[in-house]
Amino acid sequence: MTNELRLFKARIFQGLAHPTRIAIVEALGERELPAGKLIQKLKLEQANASQHLSVLRNRQVVVARKAGNQVYYSLRDPVLVEVLALLRDYFYSHLAESATLLREIKKDDKKK
Repeated sequence: MTNELRLFKARIFQGLAHPTRIAIVEALGERELPAGKLIQKLKLEQANASQHLSVLRNRQVVVARKAGNQVYYSLRDPVLVEVLALLRDYFYSHLAESATLLREIKKDDKKK
């Protein structure tokens, strides 16, 4: 793998490195939204949403288009929704392993 590709991946993950930004990406995975609706849907403060959207734009995760006095946001590439779904599956896999380990520890504790 080339270093340029690794840098590209790192920049994407840096852009996603906040729960609010992930929530924004998930919301935009459903459809394009105007900034106001996105703020309302995620119950964000306007200034906070603007900061997160700026990071996502700079990392080329989202794109913006202006229509009249509204700014509409969408994902640059919807494949990112699939990446987040894979990460969810990864999380559930580790959660299941942890649950199994906890059950085994409980069994051992009861035997003592």
